[in-house]
Amino acid sequence: MKISAPTKYVATIVATIISAMAAFAHIRPCYGFHAVGTRLSSVQIASSARYSLQSRVGPTISLVGQLPPHFRSPSYLHSSSSSSSDDSRGDKARILFLGTPDVAASSLKSLYEESQSAESQYELVGVVTQPPKRRKRRGKEIPSPVGLVAEELGLPVLCPEKARDKDFLDELENDVRPDLCITAAYGQYLPKRFLALPKFGTLNIHPSLLPRWRGASPVQRSLEAGDNPVGVSVLFTVSKMDAGPIVTQESLEIDENEQATTLLPTLFDVGTKCLIDALPKVLEGEISMDSATIQDESLVAEASMIDSSEGQLWPAKMSAAQCHNRVRGFSMWPGTFLYFQIGDDDSENEPVKVKVIESRVLEETAEPTDLIEIGPKKGDGLRLVCSDGSVLEMLKVQPATRKAMDAKSFVNGLQGQTVRWLSDLDS
Repeated sequence: MKISAPTKYVATIVATIISAMAAFAHIRPCYGFHAVGTRLSSVQIASSARYSLQSRVGPTISLVGQLPPHFRSPSYLHSSSSSSSDDSRGDKARILFLGTPDVAASSLKSLYEESQSAESQYELVGVVTQPPKRRKRRGKEIPSPVGLVAEELGLPVLCPEKARDKDFLDELENDVRPDLCITAAYGQYLPKRFLALPKFGTLNIHPSLLPRWRGASPVQRSLEAGDNPVGVSVLFTVSKMDAGPIVTQESLEIDENEQATTLLPTLFDVGTKCLIDALPKVLEGEISMDSATIQDESLVAEASMIDSSEGQLWPAKMSAAQCHNRVRGFSMWPGTFLYFQIGDDDSENEPVKVKVIESRVLEETAEPTDLIEIGPKKGDGLRLVCSDGSVLEMLKVQPATRKAMDAKSFVNGLQGQTVRWLSDLDS
């Protein structure tokens, strides 16, 4: 059989692309996103190579029509039809997961494990996460925690720069075809076109008792406000942030000293369980956008994004409880701090910026003073009396350029010098 020159030319291009891309552990950017860490067969690589060529070279070297039919769609996104052994999964709902940080990675693991059970009504067909980032200026790009977990599980990963990118949305509509999307701290606004794609809608895990604390910092703001109980909501996503109808909620009583660092993962674990429990009813149509509970707009509280300047404590203006709740709420970022004057009033020592890592509120009150002293018993912290007489006990602190330490270690380093808090210094 005689092979024409154009056919030989196309075959050479395909072979070269397959050889080059197979040498890598992940596909290079195509359509403005990355398919991170997915182990692909030669057929899958050739399919992705076609899209790369189309986007970069143009129609003059398009391979469409030159390849067999099974080359013409990204088969790695269609596990339900990739082989005869998967035919039994064809009637399962196709779920696309969107998330980025560690708490979302934990949710992804739980959903994946549940999807592997024989009774599961759904399968995970892909993951969307934020693009890899460099930790250092010239360092290696590191995938997000969700991206790393997806790679471990063998799930395809898409990393659009923006969720509104047309090519990304085209890929979802034409190839991924999700029946349901699930978001957990994804970190990007989802456009209307995205929300219109899945027939069962998009569900979101939100760590607050909505409609209280809609927005970017729900856990931080709820702790700052002293809320107890706190909670988590599973809701349908709509264009307005965190305003969709609620599928389910669960509240939790927490310790008065619990911090955001430990509470956030707890709430996502609880929220993921709530979501998994609700999925059968959502996929069967028993719970839908129309039947879920509408939020009461009169009860909305906004969880605005935190500014680093909010980390400063003001004992002259705030009570011990307010200071303590801010320490709890801002434990992940930006942290909280005070300025200390170490030494006598006429000392030439510069004020020292001191982070407050752990604290608690004492039941007792005292005469207001700017003098800070350690408590009399073993394990006591540094006691700060606010202007209203309430007492904040700082159990762990971190002076600038030093490591975090307990109160006793801090006092031992003073060598008998006095410590006062300063109220007239801005960060």
